[in-house]
Amino acid sequence: MLYSYFDSDSNDSKSFELPGARPHYNPDRPGQVEHIFLDLVFDIPAQSFQGTCTITLNPIRSGINTLTLDAVDMEINQVKIGKHEVDFDHDGQQLQIHLNQPTEVNQTLKIAIDYTVDHPQRGLYFIGPNSDYPDKPIQVWTQGEDEDSRFWFPCFDYPGQLATSEIKVRVPQEFLAIANGELIATKTKGDDQIYHWLQKQVHPSYLITLAVGKFAEIKDEYNQIPVVYYVEKNRQEDAQRSMGKTPAMIEFLSQTFGYDYPYPKYAQVCVEDFIFGGMENTSTTLLTDRCLLDERATVDNRNTESLVVHELAHQWFGDLVVIAHWSHAWIKEGMATYSEVLWTEHEYGADEAAYYRLNEARSYFSEDSSRYSRPIVTHVYREAIELYDRHLYQKGACVYHMIRAELGDELFAKAIHTFVQDNAHKTVETVDLLRAIEKATGRNLLFLFDQYVYRGGHPKYKVSYSWDNDSKIAKVTIKQTQAKDSEKLSEANLFNLKIPIGFGYTKKSKGKSKKKSTEVDLKTVTVQVSDREQSFYFPLEEKPNFISFDVGNNFLKTVTLDYPVAELKAQLQFDPDPISRIYAAQALAKKGNLASAKALGEAMVSEPFWGVRVEVAKQLVKVKLDQSFDGLVAGLKDENPRVRRAVVNALAEIHTAASYQAIKPLVENGDPSYYVEASAIQAIAKIAAGNTEDEPTEAEAIALLEMVLQERAGWNEVVRSGAISGLSQMKTSEMALNLIWKYTANGVPQALRLNAISSLGRISTGQNNINLERIIQRLEELAKEDFFLTQISVVTALSQMETPKAIAILNDLAEHTMDGRVRRRAEEAVQKIQKNLGSDKAIKQLREELDKMKKENQELRSRLENLEAKTK
Repeated sequence: MLYSYFDSDSNDSKSFELPGARPHYNPDRPGQVEHIFLDLVFDIPAQSFQGTCTITLNPIRSGINTLTLDAVDMEINQVKIGKHEVDFDHDGQQLQIHLNQPTEVNQTLKIAIDYTVDHPQRGLYFIGPNSDYPDKPIQVWTQGEDEDSRFWFPCFDYPGQLATSEIKVRVPQEFLAIANGELIATKTKGDDQIYHWLQKQVHPSYLITLAVGKFAEIKDEYNQIPVVYYVEKNRQEDAQRSMGKTPAMIEFLSQTFGYDYPYPKYAQVCVEDFIFGGMENTSTTLLTDRCLLDERATVDNRNTESLVVHELAHQWFGDLVVIAHWSHAWIKEGMATYSEVLWTEHEYGADEAAYYRLNEARSYFSEDSSRYSRPIVTHVYREAIELYDRHLYQKGACVYHMIRAELGDELFAKAIHTFVQDNAHKTVETVDLLRAIEKATGRNLLFLFDQYVYRGGHPKYKVSYSWDNDSKIAKVTIKQTQAKDSEKLSEANLFNLKIPIGFGYTKKSKGKSKKKSTEVDLKTVTVQVSDREQSFYFPLEEKPNFISFDVGNNFLKTVTLDYPVAELKAQLQFDPDPISRIYAAQALAKKGNLASAKALGEAMVSEPFWGVRVEVAKQLVKVKLDQSFDGLVAGLKDENPRVRRAVVNALAEIHTAASYQAIKPLVENGDPSYYVEASAIQAIAKIAAGNTEDEPTEAEAIALLEMVLQERAGWNEVVRSGAISGLSQMKTSEMALNLIWKYTANGVPQALRLNAISSLGRISTGQNNINLERIIQRLEELAKEDFFLTQISVVTALSQMETPKAIAILNDLAEHTMDGRVRRRAEEAVQKIQKNLGSDKAIKQLREELDKMKKENQELRSRLENLEAKTK
């Protein structure tokens, strides 16, 4: 599963375990579910269906009189065991089936439950046109993870119970119905079509899926296994463009995991209004239709490619090898996320993979610093969906990479092959991965798991270097800055790792360019870093040109380098590892001198890898010198759109007419990249809003953005969303607010509307009290909508406001939402607002609100008394 499309940093909460968190365990098993058969008839216009769920259960102990299944918000009409009807109780959450006679071991039960579902709130979703969105397609699709299958069929809804499955579904003839496994029969009945799907391999209930729609079917294959893409009928070219690498990915992952693709087909179904980025249902992945790329979007958008390989990797990690409990979900989500790195390395090279991995680590670092730090494996939570965060995905991916670095490529492959082969069609916990590693390689990596998996946090290193020319000794001092509270707590926060330190020597050779004419010799020494502060002394024959801490950058960590400028310049220019060059650029920017600006400016031109150029642009703007501006402007001509985008974002931090004029042509004339154009549009607004000169004016920038909003509709509303985000920078402008307001209305394309809703919060901080009240009232109205993405956008907006009224809306939303992700985000936003308000300010505002309410109540009472007097 992937939902990074909707993730955001919006709070300063530090505790993962919010009030109500408790330990969670799988329930006792009454037996082994062998098969689940769903026989469904849909009434799509009525958004309802009738079904029979037949569960084949093999008891594993005798004497059970009652079976308890999960069955939420459905009407149970009848329950039979075999041919005999039995009594049952249903409280709207669980179905208790009273057996006519107690269970006996190995005496199989066939339980048939006749039920009806009307307007389901979770699990199964009816999508269709309405007055605001008349062109929306008619679709029905399911989403089971984490525990939502219980909303559309009765089941033992937890991952530790594996069974084969079967779905027979009746829909109108113009619709296709796609489910797990293979299509074993189709039958026409009147105006309807009956599809019959069978999944022969066992899987948990949350991976059972169904998708219904008027889809176009694009057929591909891998080794005679059907590979099929389902999209709306006007998106066939986008489908091939977005998912066409799937067969090559299947081959790559089959080799990587040491196990041939295990299912009879692989289907990807792109659906409207999907509540995640993608979901890896067994053999039938569902994807958001927002992942479909037009031709221009492919210029600098690999998000879809990453999404496709992520969900595909789950067919092994998650579907073939199933987690026994949600607390171990990192096994599957971490590997699916790391598969994005592995595929990037395979397809685009080692530098691209290293940079991808760095950004995965940064995503986790952001959550660790702004939300909470937690162990990757924990069974203490309120809802399992809370575990699906950046610790699970991105930190989990970094843990897999550290395992690979510790073992080496050959033994890592052997360990992963062993893990998959030994646990195919079984459930696993984290300890099973450790055991597979030990079995395959003889290595015990518990030390790594103890530090990175079973506890929270990561090392934060500050590394300094000096050279004693008389004694020819290099001194490297390493501090772990994450350990800085009480002495006892500090010791608990320390990491004990063997870290390679490289001393780089450069030597000129024949060649034309600097990079090609210089050879680098890296002498590496490994040191044990375990204390809060340690100094290491290295006798060397000569002074090194640069120092590389954690050669290969395999450990998950943050690093601050305190080296002399000369060594940093040499590292930026010559270190073979792009991540080390990035660290050098960061350290140079902190120096803030002319030499640093010159070195960074040269790197904007000479650095061969676009990822490093992106990072150099981010750092160059921090050096507040004229030379920085000149170096950035040169980067606007970079051939790589991601570099141009970074340069535009950097120039946006320089609030001058010169930076405005440098970026303005990209807004007026466009750019081959949607993202560069969107960033330019946002940048001119940011410059105008913060400008202290006569030009540009806010009015000029708003006029330009209004033109964009009227004329630049495009893929996923990326460009117009840039205009909305730009308007939100003009925090005191009522004209900007009114433009944003217009696009929060129903009927506005969803992607643009969601951005406008979020932007209400950003612009609110500079508005007057009248407009602030307008914004609050609008967000209160929007909070009543039940669509997940709208609710997330409302929470994002409210989290940026500093008023008790925002807290009231968030509390109400947290109480009434059906989605645990929204609930948690709302509660964290409340904590953030309370912190920003401060107790004195909060009490003052609450008193003002109370006085206002008292006055309104007095006015209402007076009016009521007048009415009563007139009546008498």
